Amino acid sequence: MAGGLTHFNSAGDAHMVDVGKKADTHRVATAQGDIRMLPDTLRLIEEGNNKKGDVLGVARIAAIMAAKKTSDLIPLCHPLPLTKVNVDFQIDRMKSTVRCIVTCETYGKTGIEMEALTAVNVGLLTIYDMCKAVDKGMVMTDIRLLEKIGGKSGHWEAPVDSLMI
Repeated sequence: MAGGLTHFNSAGDAHMVDVGKKADTHRVATAQGDIRMLPDTLRLIEEGNNKKGDVLGVARIAAIMAAKKTSDLIPLCHPLPLTKVNVDFQIDRMKSTVRCIVTCETYGKTGIEMEALTAVNVGLLTIYDMCKAVDKGMVMTDIRLLEKIGGKSGHWEAPVDSLMI
């Protein structure tokens, strides 16, 4: 692990990393995760027949809100000025899943991976919340960072093998 864990000081205490001297750069992160459900539940989502309303529309707004609130949820995250949050959902009928893919962007001093990952998690949790009355057995899985661009460490992409699940 290059550089070690940065959220601990020399005494081993947790602390917020000082990013004050770092240059502002364009930063982008993309994350994704899946929620597996019963085929009938997926059909309700696709047909828009869920009693609570437009499941994916509400989940999209929830994911965007979560990206904006990440520093309120993750104790050592810096608040970031988001310049863009894109939330996309892909339905796989064969696997009976909905995939949530989130890309977040900013111009700042620190990475935006946590915002993308938080948004994916909350997007999936919102789908669960809106559908739990008909399917309490839904499973959220394979939540991961796909790519990050910018900053001192540059460009990183998840290995292709980790994407083939």
